[in-house]
Order: sequence, then C-alpha cells, then structure tokens
Amino acid sequence: MARATRREVSPLELFFDLVFVLAVGQLTHHLTAQLSWRGAAETLVALIAVCGVWAFTSFEVTLLDIERRATRAVTLAVMGLALFMNAGIAHAFDDGSWLFVVPMLVALGGPAGYAAVSAPTPELRTHFRHVLVWFAISAPLWIIGAAVDSEIRLYLWFAAALIDLLGTWTAHPVRGSVRTARLPFDAEHMLERMRLFLIILLGETVLTLGRVIADHRRDPVTLVLALGCAAALVCLWAVYFGRSEQLVVTHAVEIENPIRAVHVGINAIYGVVAGLVLFATGSELLLAHTTTRSAGVPGVLVLAGPALYLLSQAIYFRWEMGIGWRIRLIGAAALGVGAAVAYWLPTYLVVVVLVAILLALAVHISGRTPAPN
Repeated sequence: MARATRREVSPLELFFDLVFVLAVGQLTHHLTAQLSWRGAAETLVALIAVCGVWAFTSFEVTLLDIERRATRAVTLAVMGLALFMNAGIAHAFDDGSWLFVVPMLVALGGPAGYAAVSAPTPELRTHFRHVLVWFAISAPLWIIGAAVDSEIRLYLWFAAALIDLLGTWTAHPVRGSVRTARLPFDAEHMLERMRLFLIILLGETVLTLGRVIADHRRDPVTLVLALGCAAALVCLWAVYFGRSEQLVVTHAVEIENPIRAVHVGINAIYGVVAGLVLFATGSELLLAHTTTRSAGVPGVLVLAGPALYLLSQAIYFRWEMGIGWRIRLIGAAALGVGAAVAYWLPTYLVVVVLVAILLALAVHISGRTPAPN
C-alpha cells in the first residue's frame, strides 16, 4: 500500500479549529435557553451542520495537503464562513436563518467542487463528485427552510440535516461507494486533528464550568458540586487519552484502508460532540439551581451526555478495532440507568453517581492495555 507523507498539524489548522470553540459554546447556549424537545431538535440540526463543516474541511485538507497554497486558501475561506455560520446559530431558527445557512452551504459546496477536480487520485475525485450529488439533494431543503416561517423551517432543516448525516455515515454512495482500500492517506494527521478537536470540545466545557464557578463564588455547595463536574470531565479526558489513543493511531496506520478507519472516527465525532453539549448544558443548569429538591431535566442531561460520549467511543472501538469497547459500553449503560432516574434525585446525588461511574471507568481503562475481545 502506498503511504502518504506524514505531516504535522499546522498552525493554520489549529487556528481553523478555534472557530469551532464558538460553535460548541453557541450550541450549549441555545439548548440552555431552549430546554425543550423543540430546542433539542434545533440544537441537533445545528450540531450536524457544524460537525459536517468541520469534518469535511479537515478531511479534505488532510487529503489535499495543507502546505499547498490553494489548500491554505480553501482553509482560510471556510474558516471565515464558519465564523459567520457559528455566530448565526443563536438566531438561526428565528430572524437570522440566512446568516447561518448561507455560509454553511458555501463552506460545504465550494470545497467539494474544488476537491472534485483537484483530489490526487481518480477514485477520490469520483468520491467528491458523489458528495456534490448528495449536496444537491440537501441544499434546496436548507435554502427553502431559511425562506419559510420558523415553524416549518425546523422540519425542512431536520430533513436536510438527516440527508447530510446519512451521506457522511455511508461515505456518499452513488450507485455504490468508491473503493478506498490502499489509497495513500495521512491517517495519523487526520487522527491528530480529531484528537485536538476533542481537546477543544473538552476545553469549552471547562469554560462553561468556569463561568458557573465565577457566578456562584460565594456558594460552597455549588463550588463543591462544580469540583465534582470538573473531576468527571477529567475522567472523560482520561477515557480516551489515558491509554487508548495510541492504539487507535497504531491501528489506523497499519491497516490497508486507513481512510475507512478515519471515516468511522469522523462518524463517532458527531456523538462525542452531542454528548459534551448535553453535559455542558446540564452542568450549567444543575449548578445554577443546587437548592431544588430534585435535579430535574438538568440532572438527566448531566448523566446522559457522558453516556452518549462513551457510547460513541464504544461503537468506534467495536466497529473498527474490536477491543476496548465492552468497558465503555458498560459505563454508558450505567450512566444511562442513572439518567433514567436522575430527574427525581437530589442534585448532589446526581454528581456523586456521575463521578463514581466515570472515576471507576477511567481508572480501569488507564490502568491496563485493552486486550482483543
């Protein structure tokens, strides 16, 4: 198999990723302000769009080489578009639909057209032409949704987001998928991008906790519970970065189809982002109301978010590597059971359950190298 040249992640790529700190913060703020089933659906639609722009651009830049002048120009252009798109999340479902949807469509369609003519192999050029076919199906729904009343907009955008998500998950097939085995691809570079993106996502949750601590600095109960949430966040970091990360990298660079391994990882990113947004939202609301008799919906989110985070990782490890997935699935199930009853639990007990499960999981994963199941 031909190997792509190994390249370090460039400062421009790191600069690009910082735009998505704003996106995660906006998604969390939107769900916090609209804590309802409709608000959750709106947040999900925006999340799929945000993850789609990040994943598509990062994959394309890795494929086309960030050292090329044209690739850098594409990266900077998408970065500028993403800044406006992410800023538009707050009002995407009321009077600011165009600020959100126009940059998103240009950020997806423009680079796809560029890659369709400049990708390094015929197979990959064919793949990006397939991407444009899928894009041509979803784009009208995004545009019409932006033009109609906000009540109808959600349904049209939800359909468009599902099309985009299905396309990403299935690698945009058109009369079959493009065969990617043995194609040269810098898998290590793309995995490093995903690694750094995960750190950024965790960092945004740190900022959320920091704001809560600053706002409730005179409340000892809130500060203690915030410490518990911070400990849980450290455990979420350790679940992946403790001992598992190197296994993922080694696996991806040694198999015949590194693009497939990265593709599975990109799919898992959607669940990871959703899980951290739920956790950040739940933590902010839970810590702001520590005197209530029961945790309510925020308590459910505080446990459901990490459960989704772990489930996404479990699916990746099971699907791609066959190791390390059972313990993550067990952790996700335990948190899921806790989330099912968290509505009626006291706030402090929700945090105790969260820390106990995640701490046990992190210690187990960090203390041993997973063996094949």
